[in-house]
Amino acid sequence: MDIFPIILAIHLLLAIGLVGVVLLQRSEGGALGIGGGGGGGVLSGRAAGNLLTRTTGILGAAFFLTSLGLAIIANGRSGGGSPFEHLQVPAAPAQTAPAQPTEPTAPSAPLAR
Repeated sequence: MDIFPIILAIHLLLAIGLVGVVLLQRSEGGALGIGGGGGGGVLSGRAAGNLLTRTTGILGAAFFLTSLGLAIIANGRSGGGSPFEHLQVPAAPAQTAPAQPTEPTAPSAPLAR
């Protein structure tokens, strides 16, 4: 059984969940000058903030682990190693002696006096 599609589905669900949890968090004001003001949000208070922070951390760690797992599985599928190991390096052209310089010719136009 191939586990890659299962991990990929979990990875996508984690990404969607992570975006949702980050968007639920209350802004601390700042960057764009929006949000952060007033109270009375859906999840206000210290307990809700701690829950969202902990959930973000857990989802972020799980996202990182699934990313790492997907990379390892994909590397195993491709035969392992670096992609640069499979490049075809063109053969170096044969070394030839440089051409000998020729004597400079006299100017064809008359020199101004």
